[in-house]
Amino acid sequence: MGPDIETLIQKISRLPGLGQRSARRIVVHMIKNKSNIFEPILEGMKKVSDTVKTCPQCFNVDTFSGDSCSICLDNSRKKDVICIVENVADLWAIERTFCFKGQYHVLDGLLSSLENRGPEVLKLEHLNERCEKYSVSEIVIALSATVEGQTTNHYIRNFFKEKPNIKITSLAHGIPIGGELDYLDDATLFTAFSARG
Repeated sequence: MGPDIETLIQKISRLPGLGQRSARRIVVHMIKNKSNIFEPILEGMKKVSDTVKTCPQCFNVDTFSGDSCSICLDNSRKKDVICIVENVADLWAIERTFCFKGQYHVLDGLLSSLENRGPEVLKLEHLNERCEKYSVSEIVIALSATVEGQTTNHYIRNFFKEKPNIKITSLAHGIPIGGELDYLDDATLFTAFSARG
């Protein structure tokens, strides 16, 4: 095995959920299928790399040419309901269910003293400005049912406690303790969204 292939295996093994063995199998498979798998993946990755941007309004990551992502620009979506998610994968998980028709606010992670993530990752001042601009009536906190998720949920509720005109809700039934949104099936997520309180 040449050094370039070894380097590729090392880089792929850093992806979430993959280790050395899985990365090696992926690289071997891609090399064996160079024209119908490897080259199209390279082409797709280059295209996404050139066009992907972070939305300055909701912090969604998407490929868009204007000033905001397609969700923020969609006039059929409610502007007065904002759903807070930990990351883009959680946003995509919710979008797959077609149960939420409002806007989003994507965090830069959850509060964690162990990982030195403080309130700045929540970008709540920016969210507060959006709430005032669009007269937001509800904030849905859609965070994983982990210790960090619950701590962040509490912090957000405390931040907005002086805003009685904004109803703060959370996902409820169907989300197991320790569960992460991106791993839930669509029906469970739909039920949790419908029964939020």
